[in-house]
Parts: sequence; C-alpha cells; structure tokens
Amino acid sequence: MIYLIRYSEIFLKSEYVRREWEKQLIRNIKKLTKKKFKIKRERGRIFLTTDANIENELSRVFGISSFSKVDHCKLHELEKHVVEFCRREIKDSRTFAVRIKRVGEHNFTSLEKASEIGSLIKEKYPALKVDLKNPDFTLYVEIRNDDCYIFSKIYKGPGGIPVGVSGSLVSLFSGGLDSTVATLLMMKRGCKVFPIHFDLGRFGNTLVQANKMMEKLKLYDPEIELRIVDHEDFLSKALGFLKKKGKLSYICILCKRRMLKISEEYAKGLKALGIVTGDSIGQVASQTLENLFAISEACNLPIYRPLSGMDKIEIERIGSYFDLQPIQTKCLAAPKRPKTKCNLDTVKSLEEKLNR
Repeated sequence: MIYLIRYSEIFLKSEYVRREWEKQLIRNIKKLTKKKFKIKRERGRIFLTTDANIENELSRVFGISSFSKVDHCKLHELEKHVVEFCRREIKDSRTFAVRIKRVGEHNFTSLEKASEIGSLIKEKYPALKVDLKNPDFTLYVEIRNDDCYIFSKIYKGPGGIPVGVSGSLVSLFSGGLDSTVATLLMMKRGCKVFPIHFDLGRFGNTLVQANKMMEKLKLYDPEIELRIVDHEDFLSKALGFLKKKGKLSYICILCKRRMLKISEEYAKGLKALGIVTGDSIGQVASQTLENLFAISEACNLPIYRPLSGMDKIEIERIGSYFDLQPIQTKCLAAPKRPKTKCNLDTVKSLEEKLNR
C-alpha cells in the first residue's frame, strides 16, 4: 500500500532546509512505525510504500499535516483505476464529488478533468447525485506529471515540524497535565525534549503519574526518557529551616529555584538550549509575575513557558487533543498561605542560609 504524506511548514523553508527537515521527518516515521518502506519524495509530498497499516503511527508524527492511503496508476490508466476504486469505496453513498489537484504540464485543467471523471462515475452509478458542498463520497485524484494518486479519505496529522530540527530542551516534568502539554507543544515545534522529574517522595506520589504521562509522550517520540531526581530530602530540610525562620510561605519559591538550578546543570551536560515549564501566569501562587521573576533568576538558561497565556480550560482542550486526562497532583509540602509576591533579596538570603 502507498501513503501520501503532506506537510505544511516544511514547504515554506529554503531548498536546503526543506530537504534536511524532510529527512528528519522520515527518520521520525521510521522510529515510530518500526517498519520498512520505500520512499519517494516530491516537493510538498512524501510517498511511503509499505506492507503494513501505519495510520495510527502517522497520526502522531509531528511535521505531518495530513495523509492518505492511495491507489497509484499512470495517467493513461486513470479512468480504469477510478472505476475499480469506486467499486470498492462508494458502498451506500447517495451523493458524490470529484476533487482534482494537478502538478506539472498537462493539456487539461483540473476542472476539466474533474468534470470528465465525474461523468464517468455518473455513467457507472446513475443513481448517484453530484453534491459539491457536502457529498457522502469524495473522490480525490492528485495528478503529478504522469503519475496519478487516487483516494477518498484524508487523515489529519498533528502538524508542527519534525522533532529534532529545533535543537534540545530540558522539561520540568511533574507528571501533571500542564507539564505534559507544555512538553508536547515544544516537541511539536521540533524540539528534542529531555524530561526531568523531581520525586517528592512522602510529600506527594507524583512519580507514578509522571510515568503514566511518559507513556503518552512515547507515542510521539519513542526515544524520550524520564530522568528522576530525589527531591524529598531537600523538601524535608527546607521545611524545617523555613518553619524555624517563620517563612514557610517561601517554600514553593525555593523549591522551584532548586529545580531550575539542577535542570540547568542537566541541560548543560546534554547541550540543551533551555528549560520548558508548564507555568501559566496567575494559575497558582508560585506563578504570579513577581514569583516567576524570582524563580527565573536562579537560572541562566532561557526558560520557555508555552502555556503562560492560557487558562485551565484552554490547557485541558489541548490535552484532550493529545488524549490526555487531567490528573490532580498535590504537593503536601505546599503551605496553606503561600507567598504570592515575594522579595528577591529575601529569597536569595533564605536560600543562601539554607544551603550552608
């Protein structure tokens, strides 16, 4: 069988970049499908010939805008193959339409060829009526020079650009919906992401949830791996220290700063160019502008916050697209009255004393 794969943004790039990104897209398809196939590339299209059914895998490859399973024939054989295709696919349809797209030099227009094919179908199926707006059955024919590709269904891909073409990032991965969506969005923009999870231990059973969400991420990048850092000892020490100082409201700020510092060292070892977080401005106390400023100061690498302007409903909507179920995670170290507008000098002073 042959799959016609379409992409969008890749098409807009220069010739060199386009070809390199096409190669990465093909590598990603191979990783995700684990199948052998023959490849044919034309501008704006990739054709895969394989014995396997790979619709599910193709629907999860970032960089693919849409794809179709097609029949192939030469232009002089088109009428014969259209009849055979319709015999299989029309079934109980009452209305139909023909859509023609052509590339190359031909002695006919797309409209003329669509009218010709439409007349042929009407001759074979006189009960069918033409409906160009909302047909039961649509016959698509893509004519590229002397090659014709016939299909009736267009499957949607996830869009974006291929994972790996934009460099690497480290992701603060709690296992909740926000951090998972943030990670997937950066993957969709071509980033190779290395998630890091800070295990809260007795302060929250987040590792179980993180591993569950990692299985979702592996559907889009089978090579992605979760790095786990023990965070329980730090929280225990920080809570004891802050309680003595009467500054328990600062625990979330110090906690996030430690996460960023460790993630920064991790990123340097991987030559990653930044850190991704699931922060959404104003959603929780640690995500006010003042607190985000104080937290970000702990890190010298760029921090990417793809959800910063979204509310919870918008984040859940994106999560549902990726088939992610909202998971409620709770940190038992979080104070009842967290600081919402912290002072950076106070934060740095507390941090310095804590680390002595």
